[in-house]
Amino acid sequence: MAAPPAEEDAMARYRSPLVSRYASPEMGYNFSERKKFGTWRRLWLYLAQAEKSLGLPITDEQIQEMEANLDNIDFAMAAEEEKKLRHDVMAHVHTFAHCCPKAAAIIHLGATSCYVGDNTDLIVLRDGFDLLLPKLARVISRLADFAEKYADMPTLGFTHYQPAQLTTVGKRCCLWIQDLCMDLQNLERAQNDLRFRGVKGTTGTQASFLQLFEGDHSKVEELDRLVTAKAGFKRSYMVTGQTYSRKVDIEVLSVLASLGASIHKICTDIRLLANLKEIEEPFEKEQIGSSAMPYKRNPMRSERCCSLARHLMTLVLDPLQTASVQWFERTLDDSANRRVCLAEAFLTADIILSTLQNISEGLVVYPKVIERRIRQELPFMATENIIMAMVKAGGNRQDCHERIRVLSQKAAAVVKQEGGDNDFIDRVRADSYFAPIHKQLESLLDPSSFTGRAPQQVAKFLKQEVRPALDPYQNKMGGKTELAL
Repeated sequence: MAAPPAEEDAMARYRSPLVSRYASPEMGYNFSERKKFGTWRRLWLYLAQAEKSLGLPITDEQIQEMEANLDNIDFAMAAEEEKKLRHDVMAHVHTFAHCCPKAAAIIHLGATSCYVGDNTDLIVLRDGFDLLLPKLARVISRLADFAEKYADMPTLGFTHYQPAQLTTVGKRCCLWIQDLCMDLQNLERAQNDLRFRGVKGTTGTQASFLQLFEGDHSKVEELDRLVTAKAGFKRSYMVTGQTYSRKVDIEVLSVLASLGASIHKICTDIRLLANLKEIEEPFEKEQIGSSAMPYKRNPMRSERCCSLARHLMTLVLDPLQTASVQWFERTLDDSANRRVCLAEAFLTADIILSTLQNISEGLVVYPKVIERRIRQELPFMATENIIMAMVKAGGNRQDCHERIRVLSQKAAAVVKQEGGDNDFIDRVRADSYFAPIHKQLESLLDPSSFTGRAPQQVAKFLKQEVRPALDPYQNKMGGKTELAL
């Protein structure tokens, strides 16, 4: 194995493709070191401000010094401190104190590491949802426009991936939209359910703060309320151990995993439709589908979504196992795991939503291919209509059924054994028995008569369920998205 380059070379180190290749700058920043440690400092400021307002001897000068250095983070110094202390929070306490000498004595006063660690995680999770929700709404909006445009276009339905009753292109899209609307509702609920850990002390009893305020329970409760409000939360968890319950992480990653399942299903459908040449994802002018087969138009965007969605769906296993092994008030075997799974879940969800938005903004429909496939299958589906028409014209149902059975099997043999087109209707036209309805055959084979209420369902669904769900996001819809590498 070759030795790594001696000089500092970013390209000589592994970089997660979730950040370096795919995710948006906004989501990358949300889980960045700068956001994390900048939030720690803000939490120390909130704590000091609240403690001062409740009577602890903290000066305006100390508060101002902290405010002036919130983003003045010496990361090199913090790294050296952590190497020495083997404790990330204390390393940053010392680093913050170094640039705030007057405030050094009151930074982190009464708090435990999870005051900054867990509360920052909750802020980051909340802010992550703030980034995902408009993206999900945009995807739904784009697909709703597509469904509305193609609400009336008949297409062959499939059950078991076998030809089934006709539906419409727009109705099928509404199946995708309905799943995503459920995800939108789930993400909103998960975000609204988030509470702040607040000011709870080492094992959640608030003992250190009760001591600071000389046994005044009301001041301890007010301190918790003040800091929670400063951090932008309406509520904090009433009881915690050293950490907030790790079941919260399960709830958060569960809704993201469910979103991953929805997108995997949608993009699998698109990949199957691309194989049928009925609908394709956008394909750029100079895009190459295959290095060996230049004619290919591979659905690489949909494949990327499926690939990353599988990763997203598996990540929920981490918090499930973590929550199950948290002994008593907490163990530290959650920490390293959560550094990975929480960030990766949001980064992955961010990527697949951006990619699906790009797909939904450029879906290409091939009506002639869709019509041809309908013509191949519809004659067999129309047999019941033909029987009913013959009965109305005076025919006997049993005689008609037998003739159609014979003709349809002969037509099926042409398709399956000879590779020919479905000639069932030609056989009906050539059979004098069916002469009473020959003039009706075109109307009996009108594809729109086989789609039931699909167009009406699309219109009602979009009007009553989809558009209202998108109303809160109307100012965040934005323009088209560019595809990442």
